[in-house]
Amino acid sequence: MQAWLSDHKLVSYLLILGFTIYIFNKVFRAQQKLPLLKEILVYALILFGSFVLMILQVDKLPIIQCMGVAVIMMMMLRGRQLYDKWKGNKSNDATPPEAEPRK
Repeated sequence: MQAWLSDHKLVSYLLILGFTIYIFNKVFRAQQKLPLLKEILVYALILFGSFVLMILQVDKLPIIQCMGVAVIMMMMLRGRQLYDKWKGNKSNDATPPEAEPRK
């Protein structure tokens, strides 16, 4: 797989770019929107950084594999959060409402 990714540089670049954008948006993005010029600057730096990572991938470092593991772990965490939220709502429906506190 490593040799195939080294031979297909465009596929490697697009995978790295996609993983990088996903990780940035899920982990590092601020809650409020950035101004347009700052947003353009951030994505321009992501494009450049992905190119640097693609060069390291071609030099036989497992960049795509490591980023893939990171994305899988992030998806597992999100699934666990959704499960806990679903389980919490389900258990709240099953328990009787508590009596009002005495004054």
